[in-house]
Amino acid sequence: MSSVNVEYRNNLSIITIESPPVNALSQSVRSGLVYALEAIKINNDVEAIVLICIGRTFCAGADIREFNKTPLSPHLSEVISCIENSDVPVIAAMHGTALGGGLELAMGCHFRVASLKAYVGLPEVTLGLLPGAMGTQRLPRLIGVKNALDMMISGKPVNAKTALSLGILDQLIDDESLLDGAIAFANKLLIEGKPIRRVRDLTVDPVSVGFFDNYRKKIAVKTRGLISPEKIICSVESSIEMPFDEAVVQERDFFSECKKSSQSKALRHVFFAERAVAKIPGISAEASQRQIDEVSVIGAGTMGAGIAYSALRAGFKVILIDSERSGLQRGKESIKGLFEHDVARGRIDDAGMNEGLERLQTTQSFEAVANSDLLIEAVFENMAIKKEVFRTLDKFCRPGAILATNTSTLDIDEIAAATDRPEDVIGLHFFSPAHIMRLLEIVRGAKTADDVLLTALALSKQLQKIGVVVGNCFGFVGNRMLHGYGREAQLLLLEGAPPEKVDGVLQEWGMAMGPHAVFDLAGLDVGYKIRQERTDQPEDPLFYRIADMLSEMGRFGQKTSKGMYLYDSGSREPVPDPEVQVMISREAELLGVEQREISEQEIIERCIYALILEGSRILEEGISPRSTDIDVVWTNGYGFPRYRGGPMHYADEIGVQRVYEAICELRDRFGSLYWEVPKLLENLGTTDGKFADL
Repeated sequence: MSSVNVEYRNNLSIITIESPPVNALSQSVRSGLVYALEAIKINNDVEAIVLICIGRTFCAGADIREFNKTPLSPHLSEVISCIENSDVPVIAAMHGTALGGGLELAMGCHFRVASLKAYVGLPEVTLGLLPGAMGTQRLPRLIGVKNALDMMISGKPVNAKTALSLGILDQLIDDESLLDGAIAFANKLLIEGKPIRRVRDLTVDPVSVGFFDNYRKKIAVKTRGLISPEKIICSVESSIEMPFDEAVVQERDFFSECKKSSQSKALRHVFFAERAVAKIPGISAEASQRQIDEVSVIGAGTMGAGIAYSALRAGFKVILIDSERSGLQRGKESIKGLFEHDVARGRIDDAGMNEGLERLQTTQSFEAVANSDLLIEAVFENMAIKKEVFRTLDKFCRPGAILATNTSTLDIDEIAAATDRPEDVIGLHFFSPAHIMRLLEIVRGAKTADDVLLTALALSKQLQKIGVVVGNCFGFVGNRMLHGYGREAQLLLLEGAPPEKVDGVLQEWGMAMGPHAVFDLAGLDVGYKIRQERTDQPEDPLFYRIADMLSEMGRFGQKTSKGMYLYDSGSREPVPDPEVQVMISREAELLGVEQREISEQEIIERCIYALILEGSRILEEGISPRSTDIDVVWTNGYGFPRYRGGPMHYADEIGVQRVYEAICELRDRFGSLYWEVPKLLENLGTTDGKFADL
């Protein structure tokens, strides 16, 4: 069966695209559309054309897999021009999502209708690209320069109602009758004698002097380090300054430039990696998900309240448990505050908030969890406390209930051993704030059942998070690697690099925040307590020395207004503290560390290569089955720049051999305590291998 088919109904022609799963605009679809238009052209009875898709969505964009191949004719822009040049009106009937090339295709049509639940957008910026099929020229003509820039720079789709108000759509239609509605719309056009409206012929409304410069300043922080946003702005500027055809040529040049860049390659790598994490190697084909309707959260602190809120927003009944009545009250107020915040932002309405709060139950009694399907422990990061909680859960929970711990570092198997059902125990490591952060590390214990893993992955999707299955070890994947990254950042202080320099260099390199600012944000006491729990700390007086000293002084970071930095009342902006620098210099002298000038390159290499080194060990030990999974963890949970693709992709991009040789130099310079080279890294580094090929 062809992916594009034509049907004739009286004076109308209906072009149907059916190319599962998302009707991507592959070469077969593009050529099918051109063939369909040519066939219709010779039929003199056709007075209008309706373009519609079968399945769950309109064209959801280009086929990204083709980006790494030689482009095949016809190109999307050629298809769109064929549509726009049609002598009879073409009406795009959209449902689901019309994204990227899908919206560009629709904008090439003369009119656009959509179902009430449809979304449209140009998200190319998230792949390091700009719309390359005349989208930067048509969207400003439809909705104005500012609205067009906002959509393209954010990459976020808008709902059908918003698209109608902006001017992208001409009419909304009930979801169940999209085709009938589109046909009725077409017939009405013919009856009223409305002329064809080609978007390319519309005039872009002028903007004020200095608009584009001001817009660049406004987005500078959010788009720091990225190439494609500037190309988008330049293209939209051209929609005012150049004739349409000239501006389209420039747009295509910009698109090609972006597509060839390392940034787009990295962002496309992350795109595919985030879809691959759902495939767990070694899972039994017979395993199926367990039913989850009721979720209990143990611990009503900040993390517990955030987890409970996420579950409520996903539609679950939630029981929040805490040993203290005051803690329960604070937790309930926190959840209500999160609902109110989302109401204020327009994400839900008052009715949705009230319905969600009705599904929340608070209690101090473990007996209330008897019928829960999933229980998530979110108490203090202390093994003794967590084991006691799991012994209690084992006593009260029904058979088949999943028992999950939110530990960020502790041994899942030791926690599971406190129960008589280790096969039902799993780690669900949420990241703070739990209701916002996309990452969910799903920690597989030695005895965790396959159906528990599958259920956890399904849960991550229901919570609108990216679940990544990892093995059991200290810190799992994310925090284990963070440990080495933070260690080098700390050692650099003693060796002479001020904290603000370390943070500034790494932030300029692309990290969302510098490591010392991150530790202040999380709370220096959190890492301190984790290190106190460990029995395998290295015998090194320099190890996290400054962070430990600050913690012992009660300088925990933002929550105490003092940490590595100072914080003015109510501010999160770090201010360098001269007292801390004096303390660092004094401690370096006491420890016999000679301070020196440290280059930006050394800061980057020691911190980023420490990540790659630990990632190599994680792969060698089988803690993570794929290097791409590590990249997903770090780009979604730790502020690693997506446009660098994650630490393991970055190593592949600059050359694993280069990384290996640099780590060997660091080992020779600083010793093998931290820089011992694993066999996997040595093999790849000496054979010109790549982590992606493992």
